[in-house]
Amino acid sequence: MKATVYKSTGSWYIVQDEQGQFFNARMLGKFKIDGLTSTNPIAVGDIVNIEPENEKEGSVTITNIEERRNYINRTSPANKHKHHIIASNIDQSLLFATLKDPKTSQGFIDRFLVTAEAYHVPAIIVFNKKDVYGEKELVRLAEVDEMYTAIGYGVQAMSINTGEGVEAIVSILKDKTTLLSGHSGVGKSSFINKMFPELALRTQNVSGWSGKGLHTTTFAEMFDLPGGGRIIDTPGIRELGLVDIPKNELSHYFPEMRSLINDCQFNNCMHINEPGCAIKAAVNDGTVYMERYISYLTILETIEEKTY
Repeated sequence: MKATVYKSTGSWYIVQDEQGQFFNARMLGKFKIDGLTSTNPIAVGDIVNIEPENEKEGSVTITNIEERRNYINRTSPANKHKHHIIASNIDQSLLFATLKDPKTSQGFIDRFLVTAEAYHVPAIIVFNKKDVYGEKELVRLAEVDEMYTAIGYGVQAMSINTGEGVEAIVSILKDKTTLLSGHSGVGKSSFINKMFPELALRTQNVSGWSGKGLHTTTFAEMFDLPGGGRIIDTPGIRELGLVDIPKNELSHYFPEMRSLINDCQFNNCMHINEPGCAIKAAVNDGTVYMERYISYLTILETIEEKTY
């Protein structure tokens, strides 16, 4: 019998079978997927095979995991040498960001976009709290909207307080499985509560069920939407460590750079000081935004060299 994982506590899971019934589930033995070990072998969004364990309690055992269509992961907060799968089998990801109260750094946005590119998940950036933006933030909003739209990303501005842009976001969610992410305090849970009050998400202690260590928790939870579709809510992420991206492949996950890589003089060009670099030339003539190039260099410095 097949089921979909809706919730994970690390040792127990909640799954929904094809008839819509929910069960408590536990894992049978150890799983290793795609030759990769992670801190959570079963992730929210996984399609699993289940067998009844205890009919009275309605619990089941997970015996197998179906191949994932895609997934998004990050370095584990507990062990930087391991990865943690945030969610799997996703149609799109929405990154909630703010330009004020608190300000989301462009570095964080670009790290998220690199991760989404690496795992083939379309990404949309939602700039929330537009109602508190002053003239400086509104000018910046226009700049980042132009920049990310030019690269090919969806950009939406929204204010939960005034309702501006909210319906546009709701329509984006319809009939898709969407990962919602962002720093704590950007209004992600408030948005979910306003649009889907029946879900009754907690806006403070977002993961009380997962026990201690709230600030390092990366467990996700999936919810069915009334009008069709599902959202996967993730606790606020402080940092997003990239996993399994070698330095010489980083530029492949910047779409505006990817199309220029073959024009570089050297096929192993890192786009730093090499002669005949098409990407540096594009930065100089404005084809590639300087801010994105700076993000590329900053992320490049944080990638530890490994033997791949």
